[in-house]
Amino acid sequence: MTRRQGDPPVRRAIVSGSTFEERIGYARAVVDGDRVHVSGTTGFDYASMTISEDVVEQAEQCLRNIGAALAEAGCAFADVVRVRYLLPAREDFEPCWPVLRRAFGQVRPAATMMVCGLADERMRIEIEVDARRGTVAAGAGSALRIQPVDGDAMVEEWRHVHNVIVPPAAMTLDEARERAGRNRLANAYLGDVLVGCSTVRPPGGEERAATVIARVLPAYRGRGIGTALYEAGLAHARGLDAGAVETVVLAANADGLRFAGARGFVEKERYVLDGEREEWVDLRLAEARPA
Repeated sequence: MTRRQGDPPVRRAIVSGSTFEERIGYARAVVDGDRVHVSGTTGFDYASMTISEDVVEQAEQCLRNIGAALAEAGCAFADVVRVRYLLPAREDFEPCWPVLRRAFGQVRPAATMMVCGLADERMRIEIEVDARRGTVAAGAGSALRIQPVDGDAMVEEWRHVHNVIVPPAAMTLDEARERAGRNRLANAYLGDVLVGCSTVRPPGGEERAATVIARVLPAYRGRGIGTALYEAGLAHARGLDAGAVETVVLAANADGLRFAGARGFVEKERYVLDGEREEWVDLRLAEARPA
């Protein structure tokens, strides 16, 4: 629905499932017209309500939680205009800088760091952001670049996109490095802005089935980026003489399932991994590769 000039701003609350939100009475984020205000967010995994003892891991989880809220609000880290960092111990701040720079280094929002007590002694960092939807110019006149992952900096970028899109399967940097050693990973950029990534698992099994996965950050969907990533991955898989092409999508990712279906993939099976709760969907490209 188009908002007419003079209409009041549309206000919407976003909740994450954190027990703190319910018990205290607040939302993870509030969308107020084009402005998005994300509450102070800590390093709890809201699905399990557990938290790491390591401050860097807490910072990473903070950003995953914030990224999910921003995505639901229809924007991304590139739309953030102000960030506030709250830490009980000032010496904990510098170890987090590399993690924070990956999220905000290209964006350069206004920032404040404060030393203060937090609500739970397990919390070592809390992050609060304000964003404005529609502020990002990247992509309007920038060419899309798809580059194979090379080096730790690009592995970390690939990991960031992966973890935003599939938080139930969030990886550590070491796990992403291991993935890069056996699969072809690529990142997509509009100008210098990271917008997506892809994975191609080489052919295996009797049918020599390869797996092609394209991921696009929510704020950049609908621009043909996923299609470009998918087509590049498909070409690579077929260059490896793949006899079949498959993909895998988190069942809760409705956009991902629609994208796969629109490109000829049909559902093969659904499953839940041991010890997990999330459902996954394996799909196979219906059109067989010409002999």
